[in-house]
Amino acid sequence: MNAQLSASATAARAHQEMFAYWASLRRGASLPARADLNPVGMKRMLPTVSLIDVVNEPRDYRLRLAGTGLYGVYGREITGKSLSDVYNTAAADYWRQELDKVVDGRRPGVGVHSMAWRGAPHTSILWLRLPLASNGKDVDMILGYDAVIGSQVSEHGFSGIRAA
Repeated sequence: MNAQLSASATAARAHQEMFAYWASLRRGASLPARADLNPVGMKRMLPTVSLIDVVNEPRDYRLRLAGTGLYGVYGREITGKSLSDVYNTAAADYWRQELDKVVDGRRPGVGVHSMAWRGAPHTSILWLRLPLASNGKDVDMILGYDAVIGSQVSEHGFSGIRAA
């Protein structure tokens, strides 16, 4: 199996593990809340975990927490930043659309996002976004998990990005 397929399979297993953890926190039809999360339950995945605040009127999103492994992906600290602070316009619009689906549908979202916007065309993020709701119903935060697939050599000889 080549490295790309191996990395993709590893990423898919990590996604399944994170989804199972989130699903285990549900109480019937109620969504889990931020208070239900225990870092011990997702310890292996913490480096690329994020918590995204849902900001209303107008709706936007702010990265409340970004794991240390995401620094290498984005090349800087993204904790506390809005989508427009982190991404170019096209990428920010993509994330707003995907996160809106999670909030409005009260359902998990999954996809692949190319890092070409950041000059890393051979790197993608296999992402998972899981809704959290303080009251069990209205999504006010999103638990994110990103698995990085591929690599991009920088001018320094390495990017700090590696398969999850």
